[in-house]
Amino acid sequence: MTTADNDTDLPLSKTRRKQAMAELQSLGEELAGLSADRLKKIDLPESLADALRQVQRMTRTDEARRRQMQYIGRLMRDIDPAPIREVLAAARGDSAVETARMHRLERLREAILADERALGEIASEFPGADLQHLRALRRAALKEQATGKPPRSYRALFRALRELAGENASETADTDSDAPDDDADEHSA
Repeated sequence: MTTADNDTDLPLSKTRRKQAMAELQSLGEELAGLSADRLKKIDLPESLADALRQVQRMTRTDEARRRQMQYIGRLMRDIDPAPIREVLAAARGDSAVETARMHRLERLREAILADERALGEIASEFPGADLQHLRALRRAALKEQATGKPPRSYRALFRALRELAGENASETADTDSDAPDDDADEHSA
């Protein structure tokens, strides 16, 4: 046997194992900080999802919460953390794809404010778009800018575009088919 073969057969040192467990536990803490809606969109084992819901209900930072977080870290040993890291990076805005998407939506909002004909582009890109609502937001945002009022409609226009882009992305991806319908029902009410 060569030394290279011996290196691969050796178990991790105690220090390395502790570091790996601490990393998984901190990843679990980040997951626990997400909203319930975001957690539902992540494919997690049921036992981990239950443990996360339980820790989110805990209001005090005490020994029980610490033990629950250790339990979450233990459950995370059995799953691949890479997809979870990607979702958390996107939630934090660290993802280059997510940043590019936000910049594209900002440019689209500016184009709408500069010229109402940009709504035609939105109609072709997002067939389910409520153009009347977007026109109303555009008029209100322009009025706010002219009078120097807080940019409520300006922000609402961005949120509406983000929802359209999110619904469009979820329709094209092979994800949970109920998610887009639930979001649409909430916003139309």
